[in-house]
Amino acid sequence: MAARTIAIYGKGGIGKSFTTTNLSATFAMMDKMVLQLGCDPKHDSTTSLFGGISLPTVTDVFAKKNAENEPVRISDIVFRRDVPGFPQPIYGIELGGPQIGRGCGGRGIISGFDVLEKLGIFKWDIDIILMDFLGDVVCGGFATPLARSLSEEVILVTSNDRQSIFTANNICQANNYFKTVGGQSRLLGLIVNRDDGSGVAEKYAEAAGITVLMKVPYNTEARDRDDSFDFAIGLPEIGGQYRKLAADILEHRIKPCEARGLDFEEFIRLFGDVSEDDPVPATEDELFGKPGNKPSCRIPSESISPEDQKLEDCLGRLPEAEQHAYRMSEHEQRTESDIAEALHIDEKEVKALLSSARRQLRKLFFDT
Repeated sequence: MAARTIAIYGKGGIGKSFTTTNLSATFAMMDKMVLQLGCDPKHDSTTSLFGGISLPTVTDVFAKKNAENEPVRISDIVFRRDVPGFPQPIYGIELGGPQIGRGCGGRGIISGFDVLEKLGIFKWDIDIILMDFLGDVVCGGFATPLARSLSEEVILVTSNDRQSIFTANNICQANNYFKTVGGQSRLLGLIVNRDDGSGVAEKYAEAAGITVLMKVPYNTEARDRDDSFDFAIGLPEIGGQYRKLAADILEHRIKPCEARGLDFEEFIRLFGDVSEDDPVPATEDELFGKPGNKPSCRIPSESISPEDQKLEDCLGRLPEAEQHAYRMSEHEQRTESDIAEALHIDEKEVKALLSSARRQLRKLFFDT
């Protein structure tokens, strides 16, 4: 039976590794075979899980083995910890990434997954794979589980501050985007970590159509346990919540969200009154101090991501009618009745065009 795959996304430092580690430990205590996959260049997701040990990363091992013209083996990158009192060991992998300023972390994520897939990760005798993903980097590599449907489900971790909620909203929108080209990852909901009782994250979740799965209050003892490489679920008030969430996941009691996410204007208005004034342009004279001798600059055309370019290329290979219908639906957010009126056809034909376009795009995008 294939492993259940869950990607856990959050802003850096918000507690996504804390959440992933304690969820991994909870599943293991429930007699499940669990693999925690750290997908952050800092490669510190599994540090607490392994009692403070820093695991060799897929990136570093692959580079070393490649230089020695040797293959990477499972035992080189997959490690286990037998925790006293746990009925199952816990397994861990760190993808890793380049040193600071010396490469693209997203590229490291993509390459790491390529190695793991060649080693058959999704065929291993594992019950659950938890992927601990950095969420506040927009590079396409960090969207790998969504773009390639490697994660069946997605959980967002946030607190009540605006930046962590903004990150959660970005991941929600990214998942919705990949659904338009055949992505299958389902959003389970949102965990409020370090909850201060202000209700800000809950207000966002209600507006965006996202289920709040769990609220974990700030707890100094839980923080101290994590800092000393221990599990916070040893605290009854923490462990009880994690056991309930784990059981709900295992029993499929959580209905995936049909979350739309919020555009920037909707999002920012959740936090207070927003000025209606237009921004005031600065002038060259005020910045240079005097007229004359002002440099000119030609702005290059806006670049697009490789994923967007690939989608655009695939879209250009569709029949013209399907292209028009798809662009109006996905790019202009027009309803089927609006599209029918614009194209002078009935809604049934619009449905057929969109269905065919999405089916062909899915095939072209993922098979080429």
